[in-house]
Amino acid sequence: MISTGERSGMFVPAYDERGLVPCVVQDAATGTLLMLAWMNEEALRKTRETGEVHFWSRSRQALWRKGETSGNTLELVELRLDCDRDAVLAVARPAGPTCHTGTTSCFNTTDANREDDGVPALEGAQVMSRLFEILESRRDAQTTSERSYTRSLLEAGMPKILAKIAEESRELAAELPDGDDAKVIHETADLLFHVMVGLVARRIPIEAVYAELARRFGTSGHVEKAARRPKDSQ
Repeated sequence: MISTGERSGMFVPAYDERGLVPCVVQDAATGTLLMLAWMNEEALRKTRETGEVHFWSRSRQALWRKGETSGNTLELVELRLDCDRDAVLAVARPAGPTCHTGTTSCFNTTDANREDDGVPALEGAQVMSRLFEILESRRDAQTTSERSYTRSLLEAGMPKILAKIAEESRELAAELPDGDDAKVIHETADLLFHVMVGLVARRIPIEAVYAELARRFGTSGHVEKAARRPKDSQ
Protein backbone atom coordinates (compact mmCIF):
# COMPACT_ATOMS: atom_id res chain seq x y z
CA MET A 1 0.00 0.00 0.00
CA ILE A 2 1.30 3.46 -0.92
CA SER A 3 0.51 6.56 1.08
CA THR A 4 -2.20 8.99 0.03
CA GLY A 5 0.42 11.63 -0.74
CA GLU A 6 2.03 9.40 -3.35
CA ARG A 7 -1.23 8.64 -5.08
CA SER A 8 -1.78 12.35 -5.54
CA GLY A 9 1.67 12.81 -7.04
CA MET A 10 3.17 14.38 -3.92
CA PHE A 11 5.40 11.45 -2.86
CA VAL A 12 8.72 12.82 -4.12
CA PRO A 13 11.67 12.51 -1.70
CA ALA A 14 14.25 15.27 -1.41
CA TYR A 15 17.23 13.32 -2.75
CA ASP A 16 20.70 14.52 -1.75
CA GLU A 17 23.43 15.62 -4.16
CA ARG A 18 24.18 11.95 -4.90
CA GLY A 19 20.56 11.27 -5.79
CA LEU A 20 20.02 9.24 -2.60
CA VAL A 21 17.65 9.29 0.35
CA PRO A 22 17.92 7.22 3.56
CA CYS A 23 15.23 4.58 4.07
CA VAL A 24 14.33 3.13 7.46
CA VAL A 25 12.47 -0.19 7.42
CA GLN A 26 9.87 -0.98 10.09
CA ASP A 27 8.21 -4.34 10.75
CA ALA A 28 4.50 -3.95 9.94
CA ALA A 29 3.46 -6.48 12.59
CA THR A 30 5.62 -5.52 15.56
CA GLY A 31 6.73 -1.95 14.89
CA THR A 32 10.37 -3.03 15.29
CA LEU A 33 12.91 -0.89 13.43
CA LEU A 34 14.69 -3.40 11.23
CA MET A 35 17.38 -1.63 9.20
CA LEU A 36 18.52 1.51 7.41
CA ALA A 37 19.72 1.63 3.82
CA TRP A 38 19.66 4.01 0.87
CA MET A 39 17.31 4.45 -2.05
CA ASN A 40 17.67 6.29 -5.30
CA GLU A 41 14.87 7.02 -7.75
CA GLU A 42 15.25 3.62 -9.42
CA ALA A 43 15.17 1.71 -6.11
CA LEU A 44 12.02 3.56 -5.05
CA ARG A 45 10.40 2.86 -8.42
CA LYS A 46 11.26 -0.87 -8.26
CA THR A 47 9.94 -1.03 -4.71
CA ARG A 48 6.61 0.40 -5.83
CA GLU A 49 6.38 -1.77 -8.93
CA THR A 50 7.31 -5.11 -7.38
CA GLY A 51 6.00 -4.76 -3.84
CA GLU A 52 9.42 -5.84 -2.50
CA VAL A 53 11.81 -3.34 -0.96
CA HIS A 54 14.81 -2.41 -3.12
CA PHE A 55 17.84 -0.30 -2.22
CA TRP A 56 20.88 1.31 -3.83
CA SER A 57 24.24 -0.05 -2.68
CA ARG A 58 26.72 2.79 -2.23
CA SER A 59 29.67 0.39 -2.03
CA ARG A 60 28.78 -1.62 -5.15
CA GLN A 61 27.06 1.25 -6.95
CA ALA A 62 24.26 -1.09 -7.88
CA LEU A 63 20.57 -1.68 -7.31
CA TRP A 64 19.74 -4.56 -4.97
CA ARG A 65 16.59 -6.26 -3.81
CA LYS A 66 16.65 -7.04 -0.09
CA GLY A 67 16.89 -10.81 0.32
CA GLU A 68 17.91 -11.57 -3.26
CA THR A 69 20.63 -13.93 -1.99
CA SER A 70 19.47 -14.80 1.54
CA GLY A 71 15.77 -15.12 0.77
CA ASN A 72 14.99 -12.75 3.66
CA THR A 73 12.93 -10.36 1.57
CA LEU A 74 10.86 -7.39 2.69
CA GLU A 75 7.26 -7.33 1.45
CA LEU A 76 6.13 -3.73 1.16
CA VAL A 77 3.07 -2.64 3.11
CA GLU A 78 3.38 1.14 3.00
CA LEU A 79 5.79 3.94 2.10
CA ARG A 80 5.93 7.20 4.04
CA LEU A 81 7.96 10.42 3.88
CA ASP A 82 9.05 12.39 6.92
CA CYS A 83 8.04 16.05 7.32
CA ASP A 84 11.18 17.36 5.56
CA ARG A 85 10.84 14.77 2.77
CA ASP A 86 14.49 13.78 3.23
CA ALA A 87 13.88 10.32 4.71
CA VAL A 88 11.68 7.41 3.68
CA LEU A 89 9.95 4.92 5.97
CA ALA A 90 9.20 1.53 4.43
CA VAL A 91 6.70 -0.46 6.48
CA ALA A 92 7.21 -4.08 5.49
CA ARG A 93 6.68 -7.73 6.34
CA PRO A 94 10.08 -9.44 6.69
CA ALA A 95 10.50 -13.02 5.46
CA GLY A 96 13.10 -13.99 8.05
CA PRO A 97 15.90 -12.15 9.88
CA THR A 98 16.63 -8.74 8.39
CA CYS A 99 20.24 -8.33 9.54
CA HIS A 100 23.04 -10.16 7.70
CA THR A 101 24.21 -11.41 11.12
CA GLY A 102 21.02 -13.46 11.43
CA THR A 103 19.24 -11.24 13.94
CA THR A 104 15.75 -9.78 13.54
CA SER A 105 16.99 -6.19 13.48
CA CYS A 106 20.24 -4.45 12.57
CA PHE A 107 19.79 -2.14 15.58
CA ASN A 108 21.38 -4.41 18.18
CA THR A 109 24.06 -2.25 19.82
CA THR A 110 22.94 -0.37 22.92
CA ASP A 111 24.47 2.72 24.49
CA ALA A 112 27.21 1.55 26.88
CA ASN A 113 26.65 4.66 29.01
CA ARG A 114 23.03 3.78 29.65
CA GLU A 115 22.41 2.13 32.97
CA ASP A 116 21.40 -1.45 32.26
CA ASP A 117 18.63 -2.80 34.46
CA GLY A 118 18.70 -6.15 32.71
CA VAL A 119 15.34 -5.59 31.04
CA PRO A 120 15.28 -5.41 27.22
CA ALA A 121 14.19 -2.02 25.86
CA LEU A 122 11.16 -3.48 24.09
CA GLU A 123 7.54 -2.46 23.97
CA GLY A 124 4.24 -4.03 23.03
CA ALA A 125 4.36 -6.53 20.21
CA GLN A 126 8.17 -6.39 20.27
CA VAL A 127 8.10 -8.13 23.65
CA MET A 128 5.80 -10.83 22.27
CA SER A 129 7.96 -11.33 19.19
CA ARG A 130 11.16 -11.53 21.20
CA LEU A 131 9.62 -14.05 23.62
CA PHE A 132 8.36 -16.08 20.67
CA GLU A 133 11.90 -16.21 19.23
CA ILE A 134 13.20 -17.51 22.57
CA LEU A 135 10.48 -20.18 22.73
CA GLU A 136 11.32 -21.27 19.18
CA SER A 137 14.99 -21.51 20.10
CA ARG A 138 14.07 -23.77 23.03
CA ARG A 139 12.09 -25.98 20.67
CA ASP A 140 14.80 -26.18 18.02
CA ALA A 141 17.84 -26.57 20.32
CA GLN A 142 19.59 -29.88 19.65
CA THR A 143 21.01 -30.04 23.15
CA THR A 144 20.51 -28.03 26.30
CA SER A 145 22.84 -27.76 29.28
CA GLU A 146 20.03 -27.02 31.70
CA ARG A 147 16.45 -28.14 32.02
CA SER A 148 14.08 -25.72 30.30
CA TYR A 149 10.46 -25.41 31.41
CA THR A 150 9.45 -24.60 27.84
CA ARG A 151 11.33 -27.59 26.49
CA SER A 152 9.68 -29.87 29.06
CA LEU A 153 6.23 -28.67 27.94
CA LEU A 154 7.07 -29.18 24.29
CA GLU A 155 8.49 -32.64 24.92
CA ALA A 156 5.39 -33.61 26.93
CA GLY A 157 3.29 -32.72 23.92
CA MET A 158 -0.02 -31.04 23.24
CA PRO A 159 -2.03 -32.71 26.06
CA LYS A 160 0.28 -31.14 28.67
CA ILE A 161 0.26 -27.76 26.91
CA LEU A 162 -3.55 -27.78 26.68
CA ALA A 163 -3.82 -28.70 30.35
CA LYS A 164 -1.63 -25.71 31.29
CA ILE A 165 -3.66 -23.36 29.07
CA ALA A 166 -6.86 -24.56 30.72
CA GLU A 167 -5.30 -24.18 34.19
CA GLU A 168 -4.07 -20.66 33.51
CA SER A 169 -7.45 -19.71 31.99
CA ARG A 170 -9.21 -20.78 35.17
CA GLU A 171 -6.76 -18.87 37.35
CA LEU A 172 -7.21 -15.69 35.29
CA ALA A 173 -10.99 -16.07 35.31
CA ALA A 174 -10.90 -16.32 39.11
CA GLU A 175 -8.94 -13.08 39.47
CA LEU A 176 -10.39 -10.97 36.66
CA PRO A 177 -13.72 -9.90 38.24
CA ASP A 178 -12.32 -8.24 41.36
CA GLY A 179 -8.82 -9.56 42.00
CA ASP A 180 -5.80 -7.37 42.72
CA ASP A 181 -4.49 -5.65 39.57
CA ALA A 182 -1.03 -7.16 40.00
CA LYS A 183 -2.52 -10.65 40.25
CA VAL A 184 -4.66 -10.14 37.14
CA ILE A 185 -1.58 -8.95 35.22
CA HIS A 186 0.44 -11.92 36.45
CA GLU A 187 -2.22 -14.47 35.47
CA THR A 188 -2.71 -12.81 32.07
CA ALA A 189 1.01 -13.08 31.37
CA ASP A 190 0.96 -16.76 32.39
CA LEU A 191 -1.92 -17.49 30.02
CA LEU A 192 -0.33 -15.65 27.10
CA PHE A 193 2.94 -17.50 27.69
CA HIS A 194 1.35 -20.93 27.54
CA VAL A 195 -0.75 -20.04 24.49
CA MET A 196 2.48 -19.00 22.76
CA VAL A 197 4.07 -22.32 23.69
CA GLY A 198 1.11 -23.98 21.96
CA LEU A 199 1.68 -21.88 18.85
CA VAL A 200 5.37 -22.77 18.87
CA ALA A 201 4.47 -26.45 19.12
CA ARG A 202 2.18 -26.03 16.10
CA ARG A 203 4.84 -23.95 14.30
CA ILE A 204 2.36 -21.14 13.75
CA PRO A 205 4.22 -17.80 13.72
CA ILE A 206 3.11 -15.10 16.13
CA GLU A 207 3.09 -12.69 13.18
CA ALA A 208 0.13 -14.61 11.79
CA VAL A 209 -1.81 -13.73 14.93
CA TYR A 210 -0.79 -10.06 14.62
CA ALA A 211 -1.98 -10.08 11.01
CA GLU A 212 -5.33 -11.59 11.97
CA LEU A 213 -5.87 -8.96 14.68
CA ALA A 214 -4.89 -6.21 12.22
CA ARG A 215 -7.39 -7.61 9.70
CA ARG A 216 -10.19 -7.20 12.20
CA PHE A 217 -9.68 -3.45 12.66
CA GLY A 218 -12.83 -1.65 11.55
CA THR A 219 -14.88 -4.87 11.51
CA SER A 220 -17.74 -5.36 13.93
CA GLY A 221 -17.23 -8.25 16.31
CA HIS A 222 -20.78 -9.42 15.58
CA VAL A 223 -20.05 -9.44 11.85
CA GLU A 224 -16.80 -11.32 12.42
CA LYS A 225 -18.48 -14.01 14.52
CA ALA A 226 -21.35 -14.38 12.05
CA ALA A 227 -18.90 -14.88 9.19
CA ARG A 228 -17.21 -17.74 11.05
CA ARG A 229 -20.43 -19.40 12.27
CA PRO A 230 -21.37 -22.67 10.50
CA LYS A 231 -24.21 -22.12 8.01
CA ASP A 232 -26.44 -24.73 9.65
CA SER A 233 -26.34 -22.80 12.94
CA GLN A 234 -27.30 -19.44 11.44
